[in-house]
Amino acid sequence: SAMAAVLAICLLAPMEETMGNTQRIVYVHVSVAWLGLLGFVLTAAGGFVYLLRRDLAWDHWAEAAAELGWLSSGLTLLTGSLWARQAWGTWWTWDPRLTTAFVLWAIYSGYLIVRASVEDPHRRARLGAVLAIAGLLDVPLVVLAARWFRGIHPTSPEMEPSMRIVLLVTLAAFSAVFAHLLVRRRAQLVLEEQLALWEGDVGDDGGCNPGAGRDR
Repeated sequence: SAMAAVLAICLLAPMEETMGNTQRIVYVHVSVAWLGLLGFVLTAAGGFVYLLRRDLAWDHWAEAAAELGWLSSGLTLLTGSLWARQAWGTWWTWDPRLTTAFVLWAIYSGYLIVRASVEDPHRRARLGAVLAIAGLLDVPLVVLAARWFRGIHPTSPEMEPSMRIVLLVTLAAFSAVFAHLLVRRRAQLVLEEQLALWEGDVGDDGGCNPGAGRDR
């Protein structure tokens, strides 16, 4: 799916008259920006359900979504800077949309740093859930910043029909890759938890019986 998106961007999307091939960055930029927002919504949702049920399975979803969302948010800033250099003549400006997007990346980073500093899984999940739910307030600001505040970032750039088709293909392909990686990463986190429990059981009993701790 990702290869299909790349081929569509390179071969199907027409060249923009003003910016030339640089405009093709927009297809990737919009897609990863969408995934950065989606990732944080999923992180907060996973944290919220964890607080209700105290089930670490939901925290695994939240952590996996946060890691992928952080990557997507970072790519949003990177691709946005590349596009801005050509469009505005500068790598960065404190435009409202750019500022709120940077704040979202910073919240992601703080969330992951806090998680990495706490060993107890339930305490880690609780702190992460509270941070994610509080940080969720930045998501509508990112979406609506260009409409609410005067800035140079376009609200919705004009595109030819063929350009919109390529954008939709790219969004669908990147979303499919995100979903695949989310499921795989969550499964990996579950295995890591099971391994940690197994190692704890072995350490407690001084032997190699992985079922000993569950029998007590």
